[in-house]
Amino acid sequence: MNKKLTQAMTHWADSLVNLVPVLTGSDKTASMAQVRASYTAFQAQQPSPEGVQFEEVNMGGVPATLVQPAVQTSDIVLVYIHGGAYIVGEPAGYRGIGGNYAKLLGARVYIPDYRLAPEHPFPAAIDDGLRAYEWLLEQGIPANKIAFAGESAGGAMVVSVMVAAKQRGLPLPAAGVAISPWANLEHTGASMTNREGLDPLNTKPLLDLLARTFLAGELPNHPLASPVFADVTGLPPILVQIGENELMLSDAIRLASHLAENRVRVNLEVWPQMPHAWHFFQSFLPEGERALRESARFISETVSPAE
Repeated sequence: MNKKLTQAMTHWADSLVNLVPVLTGSDKTASMAQVRASYTAFQAQQPSPEGVQFEEVNMGGVPATLVQPAVQTSDIVLVYIHGGAYIVGEPAGYRGIGGNYAKLLGARVYIPDYRLAPEHPFPAAIDDGLRAYEWLLEQGIPANKIAFAGESAGGAMVVSVMVAAKQRGLPLPAAGVAISPWANLEHTGASMTNREGLDPLNTKPLLDLLARTFLAGELPNHPLASPVFADVTGLPPILVQIGENELMLSDAIRLASHLAENRVRVNLEVWPQMPHAWHFFQSFLPEGERALRESARFISETVSPAE
């Protein structure tokens, strides 16, 4: 990683420095609200492109941000599901990546503000993601014009919400992009140990704590919490993008294999030396800009293929 990316990842980790003390109760002076505000403040530093507008909307009971490009060239609708270990994160911190997708696709992007743990543990986040998708269908938007994208926990939710929609008997969206997906809360992949120290953001003990907080007693192999265990047959094409330095590498590859073995068209991209969700840093990182463009191209070509 170059110096600027190393600094950015350090600042990202610093924004969450009080998360473990708050979750474990070892620091009574900090609060979850403060942790979330710090995380959002860091994420909000990622620049949004010119020529996009933001509007607060309600997706059938789920608050959300709608991102619209000044020039809309596509009838695709993207649902961007933010990450944050199901504990932190909100649309206000994701205007950068949401705006970039809106600009690249020439399309509307919705960012749901789903409920977070520990106040709202599993399956609240998946329930809210499903409700937001149902609302789009209720507005008359065809499922074959809708795509999902998300990073980390949101990358896992790209698949989990599709699985929940299938269980509900809903028509499925046309495509999904899972960026650095947190796809296996059992954390059994080899990279959970052999990438320890290479991953500048995550550690296995931290991820174990975050998973326990989210699950609140549910088993980590629940199919809607860990999509590597889900019945994924019938899902639409999915692109999985993962950084080679990530603890989540092996489990992301396992997710791609699981999709492929169940007859889901899947594209797997492993980006050498990249950290978690490097797309955020596209303004100064060429690999981030290219990964973002590749994912937008996948969505465009899958949802609206050339005649």
